[in-house]
Amino acid sequence: MLNHDRSHTIFSEAQNLIPGGVNSPARAFGAVGGEPIVMERGEGAYLIDVDGHRYLDYVQSWGPMILGHAHPSVVEAVQAALLKGTSFGAPTETENKLAKLIIDLVPSIEKIRFVNSGTEAAMSAIRLARGFTGRTKIVKFIGNYHGHVDALLVAAGSSAATLGVPNSPGVTPGTVADTILLPYNNVDALKKTFQEIGKEIAAVIVEPVAGNMGCVIGSSNFLYELRHLTQTNGAVLIFDEVLSGFRAGKGGAGQRFSITPDITTLGKVIGGGLPVGAYGGKAEIMNNILPVGKVFQAGTLSGNPLAMAAGISTIRTLQELNAFPILERKMTMLAEGLEDEARSAGIPVAVEQIGSMMTLFFLAGHKDNTEKYHVSSTTFNGSTVDRSTATSSTGGCFANKIIDWETASMCNTQRYATFFWNMLDRGFYFPCSQFEVFFMSTAITESEIQQTIDAAKEVFKIMVS
Repeated sequence: MLNHDRSHTIFSEAQNLIPGGVNSPARAFGAVGGEPIVMERGEGAYLIDVDGHRYLDYVQSWGPMILGHAHPSVVEAVQAALLKGTSFGAPTETENKLAKLIIDLVPSIEKIRFVNSGTEAAMSAIRLARGFTGRTKIVKFIGNYHGHVDALLVAAGSSAATLGVPNSPGVTPGTVADTILLPYNNVDALKKTFQEIGKEIAAVIVEPVAGNMGCVIGSSNFLYELRHLTQTNGAVLIFDEVLSGFRAGKGGAGQRFSITPDITTLGKVIGGGLPVGAYGGKAEIMNNILPVGKVFQAGTLSGNPLAMAAGISTIRTLQELNAFPILERKMTMLAEGLEDEARSAGIPVAVEQIGSMMTLFFLAGHKDNTEKYHVSSTTFNGSTVDRSTATSSTGGCFANKIIDWETASMCNTQRYATFFWNMLDRGFYFPCSQFEVFFMSTAITESEIQQTIDAAKEVFKIMVS
């Protein structure tokens, strides 16, 4: 095992200064046990911790570092911007440049407003949808994460559609009274809800590719039905692409699935590693925001010149490299390699991948005490998963296909934790939870991917010995 003495010392101090020692709970290693590793710097495809250990990085700051760490073009752009000043509280030309790049690449966006985080983007998009429609109710889906917005931090009951109840202290019942929670990828529940209250719904917010129950891909019939029902009922369709933007493909999941949402939220990649968020969509809707409309939204540091410079450099470099098919090919190589080696070792897994996003789900395996689940069939890229007959063992997953939080949550998290720590000791930094996403960067080579697969082969053998 690697020695993490200095990391331990720093984290111990942090616990006396910062709640839990971390500034975001995703960093706390709670899902895999042990203490988080304290990082010192990033170099291309690698992270280096305070004890001097190097790790091939598949977390990439949870998605933004699509070009790898400290990419020369991004560093140069940020340095040049820094010399001019860090913030002005006034318009800059760099805001226009990044806006044009995004509008050109994301077909659904005609106008865009920059904010400082994905949470801000989701919160602002919902307020805009309510202001535009004059309605109050919001639909979201179990397992979809849209930041720590009060109205979206809700859990559901067992029925197909239920009014939300808070699942975080400090969120009042009144805050979530107009939030309706539905199961992801479930067309029947969606249709039923719109039949009952469709004309009261201001917006549906959805991750077309979910990233916080692992990488779970919206099925074609689910997403198309979403578009149809929102259009028919006058509701706003919000695609949350904070994670999948420039990850599911060049123009995001909306372009990949040939679906045009009314509003799209973005973050992560468009800031090149600096804090940023954005929401954009049809001009008819976006023109309801102050100062041209009446829907209030503001931010002192929105459109920060350093973040704009990093985002411009990142997107331009991706275009110059024609990076999107290359990233997908590399991620496919990793996904297929890990899946093949796991199954060769007799470890049941499911791999969900799209573009440069992927999750390796460890299944619980098959037992005799299977349990039936009664939900309609769902189409995934031309193939059908019949969930009315799919079986799941206690702690297992449906037909080796992860399609919602119900199937994801029954995977073997302890087995993932064992895999995580063994790979970390071999110099590979994976997400510290079964329910997070692996990300590919242009800095990772095919040779390094093969090294990852070879190391995983060793670990899988240890796990079954």
